[in-house]
Amino acid sequence: MEVTLSGVRIECVQGDIAGQQGIGAVVNAANAQLRPGGGVAGAIHRAAGPGLDRECRPMAPIRTGQAVLTSGHNLPNPQVIHCLGPVYGVDQPSEQLLAECYRNALLLADQHQIESLAFPAISTGIFGYPVRDAAQVAFRTISKTAPVLEHVRHIRFVLYSSSDLQIHQEELSRLE
Repeated sequence: MEVTLSGVRIECVQGDIAGQQGIGAVVNAANAQLRPGGGVAGAIHRAAGPGLDRECRPMAPIRTGQAVLTSGHNLPNPQVIHCLGPVYGVDQPSEQLLAECYRNALLLADQHQIESLAFPAISTGIFGYPVRDAAQVAFRTISKTAPVLEHVRHIRFVLYSSSDLQIHQEELSRLE
């Protein structure tokens, strides 16, 4: 399923965020220290190799909502955008901070003339953000940001589980 908003194609797929061929940058649901961890951060760091961790160290810590750019190392993607999402119920206002993650990642990609990027469901794993609420924030933020993007033309949401994929597809279809 896909939707086009302001010339930006948005799609949802089930898969591994660290194995996205043909995408300019993958977005890492990072921790503040930009270190390998579990979930998305662990998968991206394992696939990228130790060079990613070495590149990230001087950039840390990052604040909630912030996005920073590194090279992709051994990933099939030239770039990685690292975002620190909010811990649901702890980092407030959670909705605004999550929206900042998506907006800042999109604007950073556009600034670096990255045409395509792949997002995970930021903050929905160990950070506890409800998947449907997070998807609504993500798509609402993308719809508001898409009109100002000059270079980003393709956004892929890569969801690990079929239930997360279904929720994201339902929320994406509401944008049409």
